[in-house]
Amino acid sequence: MKKKQKDFLTLKDYSAEEILYMIDLAAKIKKDKSLYGDLLKRKSIALLFDKHSTRTRLSFEAGIEQLGGNCIYLDSGTLQIKRGETIQDSAKIFSGYLDGLIIRTFKHETVELFAENSTIPVINGLTDLYHPCQILSDLFTIKELGMLDRNLKFTYIGDCNNVSNSLMIGFTKLSLNITIGCPKIYGPSDDIMKYVTKIVKESGSIISITDDPAKAVENADIIYTDVWISMGDEDSQEKIRTLEAFQVNSKLADNAKPDVKIMHCLPAHREQEITSEIMDGRNSVVWQQAENRLHAQKALLVYLYS
Repeated sequence: MKKKQKDFLTLKDYSAEEILYMIDLAAKIKKDKSLYGDLLKRKSIALLFDKHSTRTRLSFEAGIEQLGGNCIYLDSGTLQIKRGETIQDSAKIFSGYLDGLIIRTFKHETVELFAENSTIPVINGLTDLYHPCQILSDLFTIKELGMLDRNLKFTYIGDCNNVSNSLMIGFTKLSLNITIGCPKIYGPSDDIMKYVTKIVKESGSIISITDDPAKAVENADIIYTDVWISMGDEDSQEKIRTLEAFQVNSKLADNAKPDVKIMHCLPAHREQEITSEIMDGRNSVVWQQAENRLHAQKALLVYLYS
């Protein structure tokens, strides 16, 4: 497939055909690690991170190396950006030295500014609004489980955030249904609802939102959750108390199908949004999901650089 995009900032920019192509490509790459081993030969790609990371950093570093490239990790706190050099100026410098840039930061506007002022591909490794690399991997995992079809009941439960935003975009793009279980105060933003409502008119997807956790997971094939307090953010005991009924535990999971699959994008606050019993249980695919970040991100790099 001939690529249409320079950057990977959000799944909004990608068609269902492109997303499915990368998912299928991830499956081929996972099966044969040697594929595309010289694709990034003599290319240098940098990771520019404002936020700490385990899976995003390791999967991209390993993936770039496996594709023959050179990966450079940059801590933004040690660069001139920290002293006031503009993003626009930094983007021009990076474009002269590098062949690609992966950014993990706070404001989504930051990756947009880098992309607008760069001649090299810019990849969103996470922002406050979107986490498209995670969802590309999640969709690949669901496809690997043989469950990526309209009959799937997929429930995201807990605090709506950048992950749930990207899940809603990815699912509606692929004409899949999605259920969101969350307290009303922590529901999807008006902006994301406005966007996906427009998409479902074309795709036919059904978005169900409820503040009843038992109803949300009723007969679910997959239950997906994420942290209630982002790693590094200040804990809010009031928020945690509000979300307690949305903990993924055995009692809640009893409302789903007996073979329900459990997903979590990690890192997890065990015994907060999910219990260890569930996360380490026989129905958990959390570790398969985490490993697939490597294969999905290699597929993304192949798509952008082929």
